[in-house]
Amino acid sequence: MNAATLAPEWERIDLLGACLSAWRGGADIPGQITERLERVQQDVAALRQREPWHALSSHYGLDTIDQDILACSLAPEVEPRLGWMYQELQQGLASPYPTPALIRELFVLGAADSQRFHQRLTPGAPLLRSGMVQGEPAGLFQPLQPSPRARQQLLGWPSMEPIGTPGALEVACNARWPDLVLPEHCLRQLREFILWVTHRRQVEQQWGARIDGGPVALFSGPSGTGKTLASEVVANALGWPLLRVDLGLLVSKYIGETEKNLNALFDGAAGRQVVLLFDEADALFAKRGEVKEARDRYANMEVSHLLSRIERHNGPCILTTNLRKHIDAAFTRRFQMIIEFPRAEAEARAQMWELHIPPRAPRQAEVDTRLLGAEFNLSGGQIRNAALHAAFLAAGEGRAIGLAHIASAVHTEFSKKGGEQSASGLGRFAQYLNGGVTP
Repeated sequence: MNAATLAPEWERIDLLGACLSAWRGGADIPGQITERLERVQQDVAALRQREPWHALSSHYGLDTIDQDILACSLAPEVEPRLGWMYQELQQGLASPYPTPALIRELFVLGAADSQRFHQRLTPGAPLLRSGMVQGEPAGLFQPLQPSPRARQQLLGWPSMEPIGTPGALEVACNARWPDLVLPEHCLRQLREFILWVTHRRQVEQQWGARIDGGPVALFSGPSGTGKTLASEVVANALGWPLLRVDLGLLVSKYIGETEKNLNALFDGAAGRQVVLLFDEADALFAKRGEVKEARDRYANMEVSHLLSRIERHNGPCILTTNLRKHIDAAFTRRFQMIIEFPRAEAEARAQMWELHIPPRAPRQAEVDTRLLGAEFNLSGGQIRNAALHAAFLAAGEGRAIGLAHIASAVHTEFSKKGGEQSASGLGRFAQYLNGGVTP
């Protein structure tokens, strides 16, 4: 879809503006404009029986008035001259977007039609529920702006505005499918989750399914099992940016600020091709429980607000958790996918060692990744850290990577658990901390 497809909409608005300008000036409307307007009206009526209007109207329940309002709000985005025309017709208002009052004049609405027009701009009406216009109109003379969702779904334009909200940071995605060492059923579920995004238009608009939001996935499993890496792979497969949301920064101690931050996040992401990643979501969900004091009540309200916004967001959301039991059981039915990331078995750990030891690094013949996978019960994240640490140790000595470097790096990973870590945890590799021989 592109803006040129909707050209009759913009021409119609241009002609209506010319008619209104002539009427305000007390001049007769030229006959050629009237004739041209009649033909364009027919073109617009035919256009709205096709995509994208037909599917959007069916899905959101938009009637002719809703479509007129939406077309008027979008027009300056496509044809800037129409924005200048609006400013000329709205003396004293610097905005290039039309007010409800101007739209009423453009379409020459009588008393009965004007009443219905304003009913279509109430908060519960389909147009505002659809999220196609920005926020809620504050009055008859306040401009109506299209939302990023309207630009994306009607014009096919990606949003150019940054999502400026606390705790949201775009992640550089370099991971590909070969970087994931997961059981086949996990990989299959990840690919199925992607289908919810890539085939949504077909299922929703062509096949008539009602999809309210999402898709939403829960990635559950211990730390280091590949949940964040899998999110990067999903974003890369879609060709979309990955926005990591740090709930620790998003949640505020001040009542009402958390909801404000959440609204800024989802309003900024609306209509954009972006994957939202809520990493370690259990940090927030753990707050939902028994109300013992006033702040607990607000904490539960914050969680309810977050769940509601996630459910209504039209775009992929991924939540990760180390403790699935912290997720409200009543909400799990709303996930399109729940994927369990298990700790890797010996064979998978061997693959990870092979994957993460730099491919062009010199390696001593004694370094057997199958042996490393069987000997050390590490997560994927720990293996990655250990492999890189060993590489830096070897580079610092000007030598090929050997078992002494591996043993030292693994011991460092074990030490991260806190406290004094005995070398005996390395088993038969413990001797390599002191330059021993091949086990």
